Amino acid sequence: MTIGIGGNSAKQALDNLVNMTNGVEPIALAEFQQRIENAQHLMRQQGVDYLFLTPGSNLVYFTNIQWRVTERLFGALIPSRGGITYVVPKFEFDSFAENKLISGDVLTWQEHEDPFALVTYYCHKNINDSNINDSVVRNLTMALCGASPFTFATRLSNGSEHFQITCADKITEPLRQIKSSAELAIIETVMQMTLAVQQAAASILYEGISCQEVISFIDAAHKKVGASGSYFCLVLFDVYSALPHGTSQLQTLKANDMVLIDTGCKLMGYTSDITRSYVFGSPSSKQRTVWEAEKQAQTAVFNAVERNKTCANLDNIARKTLAQCGFSDSYALPGLPHRTGHGIGLDIHESPYLVANDDTTLVPGMCFSNEPTICIENEFGVRLEDHFYVTDQGPKWFTEPSLSIDNPFGLSVDD
Repeated sequence: MTIGIGGNSAKQALDNLVNMTNGVEPIALAEFQQRIENAQHLMRQQGVDYLFLTPGSNLVYFTNIQWRVTERLFGALIPSRGGITYVVPKFEFDSFAENKLISGDVLTWQEHEDPFALVTYYCHKNINDSNINDSVVRNLTMALCGASPFTFATRLSNGSEHFQITCADKITEPLRQIKSSAELAIIETVMQMTLAVQQAAASILYEGISCQEVISFIDAAHKKVGASGSYFCLVLFDVYSALPHGTSQLQTLKANDMVLIDTGCKLMGYTSDITRSYVFGSPSSKQRTVWEAEKQAQTAVFNAVERNKTCANLDNIARKTLAQCGFSDSYALPGLPHRTGHGIGLDIHESPYLVANDDTTLVPGMCFSNEPTICIENEFGVRLEDHFYVTDQGPKWFTEPSLSIDNPFGLSVDD
């Protein structure tokens, strides 16, 4: 039997876990303020008058406000100079005030009023009041988050002929791609939390266990280590492990099945995402060969990371390595059917991406998944997913990668 797989009851495995969040520091107020100043600098460079943050990870990044997306207009207006202004439905003001970290003016609106007209009027008034020599209303450019509902963009642009809407990605992405030391510390902790959960989940496996039982255990285990539960969880056995994002089919574990578990949780808004693959029983020759090719590709990508190399370079290295092992050098199967990796932070998938058309240059502070999955249709798949971040001295892992197919968690025989 593979070391660390099976042998514990769910209760025993949960009892072995502890809260891992003690001592983790949240992002400080000064860092949020600096993020806003950095955005304003880019806005002035790009000729953008306002950045409008609607509910989502960008709003969290700049203000620490977590708010649900609805049809009602809510958000934060960042001008190219000056303080932030919030746009809030009047009846939700008290709930907003409880969550506000960054001080600023507040525009409230009643249910019968048009909040989009309120925003366009406010922006024009502010700009034109600050340019008293202008004899005519000048055109304004507002950058809107890419994830904002399309209706928001159309209603804002239709509110004034002097209002131009552009995508905020050129402002938000360069800032969010490079993590601060405080962000890296949170991400490292949340990754270690999920790695501990992965090890615990492996220890409860037994022949006949269902995927749903494992998923329920992993949710409970994430709570035990200090999260609110699983942010997502994918558990696949046997042939279904070749489906990168899973199946709705009910599954129960059999002897010598390939097991693939991909899961993560949230800590202070930041996301973990770790995949482990191993055999429940004794690996066949083919399972071993494929697992070792996956390990070789993951290692090759990590070893190739250096400042000023591009994301596309790393994807190419993964495919070349797999081709040398007898797999496809493209997206064809058997081989790697998706990109090699993705950025991570407040979103589980965020730019930049380790994919052929992403020529983003690697710089210190960038964080990536490294997951060159091998899928063999109707047989099995192997994915080893860990994350690294770029430093001036080279890449650093957030979590220790799998050691071997016989001992995926690097345990001693006595553990």
